[in-house]
Amino acid sequence: MGDVDVIERVGRGDGMTRQGAAPPRIERLTVKNFRALRHVEMRDLTPLTVLLGPNGSGKSTVFDVFAFLAECFESGLRSAWDRRGRARELKSRGGEGPVLIEFAYREQPGPPLITYHLEVDETNGKPVVVKEWLRWKRRRYGAPFRFLDYAGGVGQVVSGEQPDAQDDRIDVPLSSPDTLAVNALGQLAENPRVVALRNFIIGWHVSYLSSEDARAQPEAGPHEQLSKTGRNLANVIQYLSEDYPGRLESIFRKLRERVPRIQSVTADPMPDGRLLLQIRDAPFSEPVMARFASDGTLKMLAYLVLLHDPAPPSFVGIEEPENFLHPRLLHGLAEECRGATDATQILVTTHSPFFLDALLPREVRVLWRDDHGYTRCHALDGNDKVKAFMDAGAQLGNLWMEGRFGVGDPLNAGGTPMR
Repeated sequence: MGDVDVIERVGRGDGMTRQGAAPPRIERLTVKNFRALRHVEMRDLTPLTVLLGPNGSGKSTVFDVFAFLAECFESGLRSAWDRRGRARELKSRGGEGPVLIEFAYREQPGPPLITYHLEVDETNGKPVVVKEWLRWKRRRYGAPFRFLDYAGGVGQVVSGEQPDAQDDRIDVPLSSPDTLAVNALGQLAENPRVVALRNFIIGWHVSYLSSEDARAQPEAGPHEQLSKTGRNLANVIQYLSEDYPGRLESIFRKLRERVPRIQSVTADPMPDGRLLLQIRDAPFSEPVMARFASDGTLKMLAYLVLLHDPAPPSFVGIEEPENFLHPRLLHGLAEECRGATDATQILVTTHSPFFLDALLPREVRVLWRDDHGYTRCHALDGNDKVKAFMDAGAQLGNLWMEGRFGVGDPLNAGGTPMR
């Protein structure tokens, strides 16, 4: 199961990311020199953040920033770096300096804002950690300070539940210059703030749900959490049927609201040890195997299972949910995403006006490419014209299609509407 092990599960009934606790929230993201993201900063991120823009605007690249970080912690920096073509493909064209990823988050509402900073570059074809630090300000007054500070495998950490600027700094050398300090030191109980960040990142679910993978017939056995591609959908349904039957029935009820002819979904063991996912349509008495079900039905089922996880991931990324779904289903799916943010933070990429119609301006960031080919980002919340249109009863989807955002025009290479 891997990532599931770091999530505390509750007993029967509804659960949250951690027992009874509000989920961590990322409030700011800064990325430099990561493909088309030469320098992008997003402030005041909301529990549901949606990235909107035409094809090639950089939405998927922002999405991949989170996937890259998660993979660094799961399989190591070298593996994540190599999978993306190393510096030649990963670093911004014409850019100088290392890849930089920085985000600020709170473990829970109220506690101090913690900033995680990572810079990675390449030496002799191998990635190295140029800088990695954690910073916070414990008290209302005073300057922020770094309680973890590393470069190239060498650095210091301040241990304890509440690291303070006056506490002793401990030298803890790492095994190699490509080792992430948070990943290594986050496995030691004496560094609870580092442990919390490591668990937060490992708990991310950056989803690439595929209807084809959802048709798989995996080996029988319950799985607590959906995989990133949805290949174990049948296993998760088996788990929910055994441990959370009320939750599963709620998921099926929501599915029937969106696909009215669906009567039931079952996951039954086969004699050869595999698990068979079957879907029964009205008015037929016999179900059909998931491999013959529609793409849209399987994708909607997978999204509902993901969004109604009894102990959800700390962060969920969903890329282009409109694929294979009827446009009229997207408004409801957006509302499902917002409802799930009580227990997780969600990032969605889309270019669907129908999904956009269910959103608020503060939840939307518009991306486009400037004349130099780099991604730019515009927050709708500060757009007075959009606010005026919304006050008059307009919906965001129509405003975008009419070119009212001022940026993000898919028919203009520069991203701004044609005059």
